[in-house]
Order: sequence, then structure tokens, then C-alpha cells
Amino acid sequence: MRTHIVKFIIKHPHQPFMAVRLKTTSSQYVAARARDPVFEKLMDKYKHLVKVIAIQDLILADPKNPCVSLEFLSRLSQKLHLNRGATSFLRRYPHIFHIYYDPNKSQPFCRLTDAAIEISCQEAEAINASLPLVVDRLVRLLSMSLSKMLPLRGIFKVWRELGLPDDFEESVIARNSDLFQLGNAHEPNTHFLKVVDGSCINHFTAAVENWRLLECCKQDCSVDRMEMRYSFKHGYPPCMKLSKSFRAKVKEWQSLPYVGPYEEMREKKKRSKFGMMAMEKRAVAIIHEFLSLTVEKMVEVEKISHFRKWFGIDLNIRDLFLDHPGIFYLSTKGKRHTIFLREAYERGCLIEPNPVYDARRKLLDLVVLGRHGLFNDENKPRDLFSCKKAELQEEDSDEDDDFSAP
Repeated sequence: MRTHIVKFIIKHPHQPFMAVRLKTTSSQYVAARARDPVFEKLMDKYKHLVKVIAIQDLILADPKNPCVSLEFLSRLSQKLHLNRGATSFLRRYPHIFHIYYDPNKSQPFCRLTDAAIEISCQEAEAINASLPLVVDRLVRLLSMSLSKMLPLRGIFKVWRELGLPDDFEESVIARNSDLFQLGNAHEPNTHFLKVVDGSCINHFTAAVENWRLLECCKQDCSVDRMEMRYSFKHGYPPCMKLSKSFRAKVKEWQSLPYVGPYEEMREKKKRSKFGMMAMEKRAVAIIHEFLSLTVEKMVEVEKISHFRKWFGIDLNIRDLFLDHPGIFYLSTKGKRHTIFLREAYERGCLIEPNPVYDARRKLLDLVVLGRHGLFNDENKPRDLFSCKKAELQEEDSDEDDDFSAP
């Protein structure tokens, strides 16, 4: 190709010539990523769970009368991405939703089944029991911000991911006025949440630091301690080919010093190659810590993008995830981009689960069951959590197409 261009210039010295540099678009970059079948299989199930949770929240919005009419859900079908209609979606999950006819109102309604209500209560109890951890997560999140404050609307977007109670403004913020302070912004109906006591910020240790300490303490550790000082744990998709040049770049990146997520940025890095790489590594460290603070070690890219400016990340976050496939995994299932912390998962499950995660996993089990497991041969209800046939759900029943073709 280059030889033909040189010959063209020599033969036609006065002919105008334009060299066009091929550039990979962001969507092409996403489509070209190496897939991980374990995470993709998990997201095949989770994309339906997101819709189930949305309907569950609508049902539980009124504690005195926890139900919702099918007419109301039908009006929200497009917003909830129920492509085949609300009734069809509800009937797919009889372990979670119960449809009944109200003769007084002359229309069908939907409520949660006893199994779904029990799981919801277990999750609420687990969240209330972990309120001290919730407070710590929120303080850590604020501490990573350059100004030690975040917009309240941004926290509302990730309240479920952080394991916050639905009334966290009262149960967490108002009851811990010695730590949190709400302030008005210049825009109407906009509030900022600020951490009051900044003395504890410097005492926070990032999750990656704990991993480095454990690795160095292992008897069979063959890595030099100085190399581990700025390293992150890496693990790649089984189908991803790692070239020598790629391994060399990762090794160089691992040894690169950076400012930690809880450390103060004393001066702005220069726009040199080293300075840009250090800023990128700090951004990786912040996202790594953010995911470590979440209950399920995962979050939608759109939600975490709301904090980009507040964390001082001057990069395209989605491209950042794709640039580091050994640390993060990006899935596009269910018409949303979801990012996972690789090291936290093994075979599609959290390595270190927590009570809130366990409760949500039970709801996911009911989603996977679908219509299976309702009755056995003796016409008796079966064990909802031990039905192995649930894994054989037909792919034809999927309502959503992926963002990018596999």
C-alpha cells in the first residue's frame, strides 16, 4: 500500500493528494472486543432481571396496596422495554408475578408472589443490617471526588448498586449529619452531598492495596515487591490472544506510578506521554475502587459516567474499559453497557458474596426459572431454587437484541 502511494506521488508530483488515516470508531471498538462467555451468559439472565426489578419497584411503591394494574403497565411497556407487552412479560415469570382480576375495579391487577415478597424482605433486612458499611461506602465515594462532594441526583442513579436503602436521604444522610451535609446548587432543584469530616479521608485504603498486600504475603509469590507496588490484578477472556507486544505494554503499565483514588492531586499532570499515562492509570484506579464499593461489583456505564467530571477523569470511560480488558469486562447485553470488575467474579458468581447480593441472586434464580418448576408429576409445587431445567430456557423468548452483534 505504501509503495503504491510513493509511486503515485513520483509520477504525479503536481497532482493534489490527500492521505486518509483510518480511525476506529467507538462502536467498532466495542464490537471488536474479546467476548467472555461466562459474563455474557450472566448478562443473558440479568437483562431480564433489570425489567423485573423495575416492575417490582412499581408494585411496592404503595406499601398499603402493593399492586399495579395491567393497564398502567401496558402504558409503560415502551419505557420498560417490554417489546411483547406487559401481560406477556408478566406471564413469563409466574414465580415472581401473580395476575388476578379485581371485581371491584373491573380490571386485572398484578402483585408479587409470596416467594418474591420473601426475597424482597430479605434484601431489605440485609441492607438495614449493613448500614454501617453503607455509610462507609458513601464516605469513600465522596472522598474520591476532587471537591469531596457529589450531586445528589448522581447518587440516586447508583443507590441500588451501592446497597443504599430507598429512603437513604433520611436513614443515612440525615442520621449522620456529622459526616454528611446537603447543600443547594446554583441550579434549581439540585443538591450536592458533601462529606463534612475530611480527617478520615487519608486513612482509607483502596481495595487494590489489600490485594497487593495479600499477594506479597504469599509464600509462592514470585513477583518482586517493587513490581507489585503499582500493579493491578489481571485476567483475560479465554478467547483473547495475548501478543508479546501487548504483554510488554501491560508490564510497562503495571510498573507506572500513579496517584491513588483517595490521594490528593497536588498538581495537574503535564500533557506529556508519561503524564497522560499516569492520569489514565489514576482513572483506572478510581473506577476499580468504585466497582469495589458496589454490592455486585458491576454498574452500567451510563450511570458511572455521571461522576466522570467529579472524579477528574478527562477520558472516554467506555474506551478506558476496553483498553484494560484484564481488569474490566464490558457487556452490551440488554440494550445497555454494563461493566464488571473481573477479579471479583469466578464462574459468573461473586467470589466474596454478601447478604444483599445473596438476596438479589435468589431473585435472579426465579427469573432464570421462568415458567419451569411450577408443578411436579404429583401436581405439587417444586423447589424453586433447585430446578435445573431453568438453564434450558429457549433463546427465542428473549425480548431484547444486543447492542452489537456477537
